[in-house]
Amino acid sequence: MSAFYLPLSVAVFLVFLSRITDRLPWRFARWCALALLGQAAALQMIEAGPLMRYQHFKPPGRLLTETPPAVLAIVGLQTLLVAVGLSRRWPAIRRELYRVLRPWQLLGVVLAISVFAATVSHEVPRYLTEVAWAAFVQLLNLATVMLAVWALPDDVLMRWRKRLDAFLDGRRQFRPLKKGDRGGFEGRGRRRKSPLAPFFQRGEQWFPLTAALWVIALAAVLNVYAYERHPHIPDEVAYLTQARFFAAGALTMPAPPVPEAFDFYLMAFSGDRWYVSPPPGWPAVLALGVLLGVPWLVNPVLGGVNVLLAYRLSRELYDAHTARLVVLLLCVSPWYVFLGMSFMTHMFTLTCALVGALAVVRARASGRARWAWLAGASGGVATVIRPLDGLVIGGLLGIWAVGIGGRRLSFTGLAAFAGGAVLAAATVLPYNRHLTGDALRAPIQAYTDEHFHPNANAYGFGPERGMGWAIDPNPGHTPTDALINADLNTFAINVELFGWGSGSLLFVALLLGSLEIRGSDVLMLAALAAVFVAYFFYYFSGGPDFGARYWFLMVLPLVVLSARGIVLLDGALHGRALVAVLVLAASALVNFFPWRAIDKYHHYLNMRPDMRALAERYHFGRSLILVHGDSHPDYTSAATYNPLDVRADAPVYAWDRNPQVRAQVLHAYADRPVWLVDGPTVTGDGFAVVAGPLPAAELAGR
Repeated sequence: MSAFYLPLSVAVFLVFLSRITDRLPWRFARWCALALLGQAAALQMIEAGPLMRYQHFKPPGRLLTETPPAVLAIVGLQTLLVAVGLSRRWPAIRRELYRVLRPWQLLGVVLAISVFAATVSHEVPRYLTEVAWAAFVQLLNLATVMLAVWALPDDVLMRWRKRLDAFLDGRRQFRPLKKGDRGGFEGRGRRRKSPLAPFFQRGEQWFPLTAALWVIALAAVLNVYAYERHPHIPDEVAYLTQARFFAAGALTMPAPPVPEAFDFYLMAFSGDRWYVSPPPGWPAVLALGVLLGVPWLVNPVLGGVNVLLAYRLSRELYDAHTARLVVLLLCVSPWYVFLGMSFMTHMFTLTCALVGALAVVRARASGRARWAWLAGASGGVATVIRPLDGLVIGGLLGIWAVGIGGRRLSFTGLAAFAGGAVLAAATVLPYNRHLTGDALRAPIQAYTDEHFHPNANAYGFGPERGMGWAIDPNPGHTPTDALINADLNTFAINVELFGWGSGSLLFVALLLGSLEIRGSDVLMLAALAAVFVAYFFYYFSGGPDFGARYWFLMVLPLVVLSARGIVLLDGALHGRALVAVLVLAASALVNFFPWRAIDKYHHYLNMRPDMRALAERYHFGRSLILVHGDSHPDYTSAATYNPLDVRADAPVYAWDRNPQVRAQVLHAYADRPVWLVDGPTVTGDGFAVVAGPLPAAELAGR
């Protein structure tokens, strides 16, 4: 489906030129349009799609034969124009860059971002070839944006810089460009009082609130149109099912009459009951959405809440200029927004981390133990969502609370912190005992030991680690595997963090290369290091679902360090860096967001909501629907729509697993009409009704 996107990008390119070239300098608009078109062309050379795989550029032979000639022509023209432009502008560009970076530092930044332009492959020659080509494309797009900002006349650049600085400092409000206008900002005028005023400094509340509403709206739209309000990852189906259990006031449900016909990933059966095995923290929150009939809206709302929290925390640690830039970058981060679109656990885990960090800040400022208790409880709750992430959050907050990186809390505050953490984390013990019979044995551990092998999901190195998934680098877990996982995740961040054609880690590399690490930057680096070390000893990288999702706690530190790098470079380049970021972000919104939504997440992993439509079209009613195909995606996708009690007077979806299981299911549901449905792995497309309604006895006799 990615081939659909190039004509769309070309249309935007033409609209861009036709609508704003009379309002912006012509050379600047021309280079911006070329940057937009260049990134769109580069995306057409990438193999990603709705399969569980890391994206790669096509190999050289296929790149030349399978890429549309128009795409190759765009890249060739871009290369030629950039080469000519750099031959004229490079001395001036180099002179200004050297104000921030020495030549060896600049070379180091280029090498750092180039290494992660592509990720590892099984074939070393192919990997080296792809890295070279990917780095070239990345640097080509970066050079195009550089030429755009250096094409701005000095007087225009000066006006823009003043207005952008005023906006980021909170003194002015953005307004749309009008014909003949060279700016886009104006005075705030009279302010209305916001209900968020107690949480923000005077006059600041409307900025984070607007940003939060943007994230909620964007993530919700993506969930409706790209995700179709339907879970796509096997884990998401489990979370949603568990949330439905909790919303019904139950931890378990009576086991179905034929468990083998209702089995899917992370669903556990124990005697006459069945339950979902992941930790209960996130499904408990998702259950609120189930009760309101909008489970798909929970993560988008949390995404907006986290924007408010991120702004408040950034404002505590940095100046208003940096804090606003952090929020703007977060609002246009595909990694952040697409996880906000999902049904995954990570957004709520980030909420706990941000609440905990802000609570430590408040505990220091006020000396009140209740804030320290809240900080500890936030880390404890995180362990009930994602245990390893919770340990990272609790450890970082604890180290911060005892005085490393800031003022130590009082003894009472430390005691309250520890008490909150223990109390919140201990809530999982009776839950474990109820499901597994052992308070210290988590249901997920019992599930993986039973369905795979002992220690399959254990922490640390060892030959028995792993569940045999194709995207796991090697059997078991070794330091070599850990380095491969780190490369996979760093590459994913370089792609997904901002979706820039230049690579997303550009300004983080620039800040580190400049050695201008100051104050709270150390806290951000400590958070990055803690997540990296924690997951170094876990066998799985998290896979390509939603970028480096196991490292999602890095998102705010990376955004903050990127903002710091932008501010550092912007001061030396007299505003050009910030303009370049706006061009890159606009290109990502026009190119990367729709491309990723269309190419990957629409019907991702062949998960489709077709059964919802088929039930309405064929009026299934009180019937049995036998789904033929694989467990995932065929049956798992259909199981999402099962009633909690599979004996209820409603459509019941069972897995047509094999003839023996089919016979048992038909006997158990002998009083219901039966429909036969083929899943996507059978049809090669969507779900399709093959036959029905048929008497169960007739099918049993065949």
